[in-house]
Amino acid sequence: MNIILLGPPGAGKGTQAQRLQAEKGMVQLSTGDMLRAAVASGSELGKKAKDIMEKGELVPDSLMVGLIQDRIAQPDAAKGFILDGFPRTEAQAKALDEMLGKAGKKLDRVVEMEVDEKALTERIVGRFTCAKCGTGYHEKFKRPKVDGVCDVCGSKEFTRRKDDNAETMKTRMAAYRAQTEPLLPYYGARGVLRKVDGMAAMDEVYRQISGILSGA
Repeated sequence: MNIILLGPPGAGKGTQAQRLQAEKGMVQLSTGDMLRAAVASGSELGKKAKDIMEKGELVPDSLMVGLIQDRIAQPDAAKGFILDGFPRTEAQAKALDEMLGKAGKKLDRVVEMEVDEKALTERIVGRFTCAKCGTGYHEKFKRPKVDGVCDVCGSKEFTRRKDDNAETMKTRMAAYRAQTEPLLPYYGARGVLRKVDGMAAMDEVYRQISGILSGA
């Protein structure tokens, strides 16, 4: 089963991909992780990627598709893969389709995690984490039992991601709408697009995704 998870930043794609990987034996393909691994390996693709990134340039689609091709040829990808973060544009989607066709593979499903933009921003902007043990909290949905004290380790130090703010979210959502939303009609026309309620509880989102995959 080969799938793509689509959704704006903070929709929970990574969380769902990790669970699919753990429970269904699929391999999560993160383009960032693949780039770092390729650079570390010293492969030809890795050397090309390193040169490009050191110049501060964007890695071209052809190189990214090449990295994906190498990765899905490895034995642990036999049960399928989950793409999270790629493709982001229709050009990348077409390049991916072409590569999969040559490799004798195909995309089985593209799952869009639909979200309410205002509610998603509220969910992300309110996040904070214990600086000591990493336990996650939220200003509205999951406050510590004792204000200012971590439930798990008792630390009184908390931290926030710098990009968890309303202005950054606005920019990221605009980029998602401009670049990635055009993929929806592309995959819809091919009959592989399905939608789930990305604002539901994590277990419910997973149940919906599992139902889509079992009916593929």
